[in-house]
Amino acid sequence: MEFRIERGALAEAVAWAARVLPVRSPVPVLGGLLLDMESGGGGRDGTGAGRLRISGLDYEASARIDVEAEALSPGKVLVMGRRLLDICKVLPDSPVECAVEGSRFTVSGDGARFGLSVLPLDDYPALPPLPQVRGAVDAELFAAAVADVAVAAGRDDTLPALTGIRLGLDGDTMTLAATDRYRFAVRTVPWKATAPGESADVLVSARRLTEIARSLGRSGLVSVALDAGSAGFEHAGMRTTVRLLEGRLPRHEKLFAMEDPAEAVVDRARLTEAVKRVSVVADGDSPVQMTFSRADASVTLRAGYEDDVASQRLPAALEEAEELTVAFNPGYLADALATFTGPSLRLRLMGAGQRAMITDEADTGSHRHLLMSVRAQLA
Repeated sequence: MEFRIERGALAEAVAWAARVLPVRSPVPVLGGLLLDMESGGGGRDGTGAGRLRISGLDYEASARIDVEAEALSPGKVLVMGRRLLDICKVLPDSPVECAVEGSRFTVSGDGARFGLSVLPLDDYPALPPLPQVRGAVDAELFAAAVADVAVAAGRDDTLPALTGIRLGLDGDTMTLAATDRYRFAVRTVPWKATAPGESADVLVSARRLTEIARSLGRSGLVSVALDAGSAGFEHAGMRTTVRLLEGRLPRHEKLFAMEDPAEAVVDRARLTEAVKRVSVVADGDSPVQMTFSRADASVTLRAGYEDDVASQRLPAALEEAEELTVAFNPGYLADALATFTGPSLRLRLMGAGQRAMITDEADTGSHRHLLMSVRAQLA
C-alpha cells in the first residue's frame, strides 16, 4: 500500500474519523483507524487519482470518510488513530507520502518522516452498515437546530434518556427536542422524506449528535438513516452511525400549553448582555431576578445578596399583567437566550416558581425554550 495526498486533506480526514475513537478501550484495535486505498487506475501501472477511505468505530458510533489521493499501490492498513492524528498535526504543509513497509506504516513529507506500528487487520470488526435512509435535511439548518436544543439536554449519565435529543420525523417536518427536567428546548425544521408518510421517533445521544452535526459541513443536504437500533448520517463523502438510546423523552405539547400567561417583549441583544452583566455577582446557581412593570414599560434585572448586588433596567412591553417578578438560574437563562437570533424575544410568564416560555417575538412555533422559574427573594 502506498499513496500520496495533501497534508491538509489527510489531517482533516483523520481528525473527522478519529472523533469516534474511544479514549481508552480494553480492545486495542478499537483505537485504530482503517485506511483503505483504492487504485485510481489512471496509468499503465495502476497509479493515478484514487479514493482513500478512512474509518473508525467504537461500541457506540462509527465514522467513515472518503478523500481523493494519488494511488501508488492499493491496499489496507490499520494504525493507532490518535497517534496518526498527532503526526498529521505536525507534518510540514506539503504533499505527504504514506506507505506500508513490512510491519510499519510510514508517513513522510518535506524531509520529515514518521513510522507507526501496524495493527492486525483480522482482529478489526466490520463497520456497521448505514441504516435505511429516511430522507434528507439541509446541513446548515440541521446543525443550528441541534445546537439550539442540545443546551437543554441533561448531563447526568445515571439518567441516560435525558442526555439524548429526540429526533422526530413526521411528513415534511423534523422535530428535535431535549430536556433535563428544568428546561425543555424544541426546534422544528423542514426536511425531505424519501417516501410519503415517513415517520420515526428516536432518541440520540446529545453529545454524539452535536459532534455529528458540527462535522458534516454547512452546505448541501444531509441524508438521515434510521433503523430500530441506530441512526446514520451521510454528507459529502462522510458517513457516520450512532447507537440509539433507550427510552423516550416526555412529550412537550401539554407542557408547552400555557393558559392566560403574562407576555413580555424585550430586545434580545440587550437582555442577553444584561443577564451576563448582572450574573457576575450571582454566586453558584443563585438566581437572576426579573421584575416586569407595565406602567414603566420596563424590566429590572437583579442578582446577588446583601452588599454584593447588581441590577440593570431595560425597556420591555408587558401585557396581561401590571407587574410580575420571576427568577431563573443564570446559566440556564443565558444558554436559552444564546440560541435565538431575532431582534426581539417574547416571554410567556406564569409567575414565580412556574413555567416560562421564550420564543422569537413572532413565535412561528419552530423554536421554543421552556424554563422553570425559581422562587427567590433578593435583598
